[in-house]
Amino acid sequence: MARPVIAIVGRPNVGKSTIFNRVIGDRLAIVEDKPGVTRDRLYGTGEWNGKPFSIIDTGGIEIDGEDEILKSVRMQAELAIEEADVIIFMVDAKTGLTHADDEVAQLLFRSRKPVVVAVNKVDNEHRMDEVYEFYGLGFGQPVPVSGSHGLGLGDLLDAATDLIPELEDDGYDDDVIRVALIGRPNVGKSSLVNALLGEDRVIVSNVAGTTRDAIDTPFERDGQKYVLIDTAGMRKRGKVYETTEKYSVMRAMKAIERADVVLVLINGEEGIIEQDKHIAGYAHEAGKASIFVVNKWDVVDKDDKTMQQFMAKVRDHFLFMQYAPIVFLSALTKSRLHKLLPVVNYVSEQHALRIQTHLLNDVVSDAVAINPPPSDKGKRLRINYVTQVSTKPPTIVCFVNDPELMHFSYERYLENKIRAAFQFDGTPVRIYTRRKSDED
Repeated sequence: MARPVIAIVGRPNVGKSTIFNRVIGDRLAIVEDKPGVTRDRLYGTGEWNGKPFSIIDTGGIEIDGEDEILKSVRMQAELAIEEADVIIFMVDAKTGLTHADDEVAQLLFRSRKPVVVAVNKVDNEHRMDEVYEFYGLGFGQPVPVSGSHGLGLGDLLDAATDLIPELEDDGYDDDVIRVALIGRPNVGKSSLVNALLGEDRVIVSNVAGTTRDAIDTPFERDGQKYVLIDTAGMRKRGKVYETTEKYSVMRAMKAIERADVVLVLINGEEGIIEQDKHIAGYAHEAGKASIFVVNKWDVVDKDDKTMQQFMAKVRDHFLFMQYAPIVFLSALTKSRLHKLLPVVNYVSEQHALRIQTHLLNDVVSDAVAINPPPSDKGKRLRINYVTQVSTKPPTIVCFVNDPELMHFSYERYLENKIRAAFQFDGTPVRIYTRRKSDED
C-alpha cells in the first residue's frame, strides 16, 4: 500500500524547500534566496504521530516575467492537485497575499482536495498580525511557521496529517508480485509492458489502481501471478507536465511505493545519464527490490565484450545499488525477454527473506572475529546481539554498547558479510544500531 502523498506548493521564494528539509530532517533541497532555485522535484518520506507519508517539494519553477510565473505556478499546482492526498499551500507573511497566491488558491479550491495554508516567515509575534489576511483564501485557519527557525512545524504537521484520508488496500493477494516500471522518457516502458503481456497471457484486465491515473495490469505466467504497476500517466499526450520528466516523479514514486519489485529501465542505445541515477535512487531509498533492465539491446553494436563493458558502467554509475541484478533485453524484438521474470521472482523472494537470529549472530560474530571494530578515543564498539526485525526490505538491528561507535564503513563491512552469507540479491539491506549494554 502506497504512503499518502503531501505536496508543498506555492509561488517562488516562499520557502517551500526550507520547510521540506525541516520535515524530512535532511538538506536534500538546495535552499537559496532567489526564486526558482529548486530545479527538480524532490521526494522524501516522513512520519508524524505514527502516520507515515511521502512529501514532495514542488520546485522546478523557471522565472521569465510575470506571465511565466503564473503559468509555472499554475502547472505545478495542477500536478499537485492531481497527485497529492493533502496539499500544504505555502504563502509568505513578509510579502502578504499576491495575485499568484490567488491563482493557486482558485485551482486548489475547485479541486476539493484537503488544503492547509502555511504562512511562512512568521519569525516573531509581531508578524502574527500578518497571518490574518490569509483567512481570506478560504481554507480555514492558516498555520504560522518559520522555516528558517523551525517554528510551528509541529502544528503544520498536525494539521496536514489530520487531513490524510484513510487509504484502502489494493486488494491483491500476498502471493501476487507487484512490479513497477520506472525510467526516464523513451526508455521503452510501454514497449516492455506490451512485451511482458504478450499474446499468451493467462489473465489480462485493465483496472484502475488505487493510485490515481495509474493502470494496474494483472497477469499470470507459469503459475505465478503479477501486477504491472505502470507509471502510465507519463505516456499520456497533450498535457505539458506529462512530457516533462520532473513533473512525472510524483507518479513514479506512487508506483514505487506500491511495488515489491522495481524495474529500472535504462536505454542501452543512449547509455546512462545523470537522470537515471536520480530515478534509481528513488527505488533504493524506498527500500524496494530492484533490477536494472537495459532495453533496446538489439540496436547496440556488440562484440563479445560489449555486455561486460556496459555492466561495468552500470556498476560504476550506481555504486549505491551494487546489489541489483542487470538484465539485458529488447522489448521490441523480445530478445532475451524470457530472462526477466525469473529474476523478478528471485529478487522478490530475497526481498522477503527472513534469517533465523542464531544464524545471523553466527555470521556477525565471525565477521567481528576476522575484523574487529576499530577503537575511537580508547572506546571500542561491542556488538552484543543482532536480529532481523522486518522484511521488504530485510531490516537488521544491532544492539551495541554505544551506537556512536558504529562507523559507516564498519556497518558496510557487516552488510557485505551478511550478503555473502545469505545473498539478499536484488534488495537493499537496512542496518540500524541500538544501545544495549551487557547489563541490560
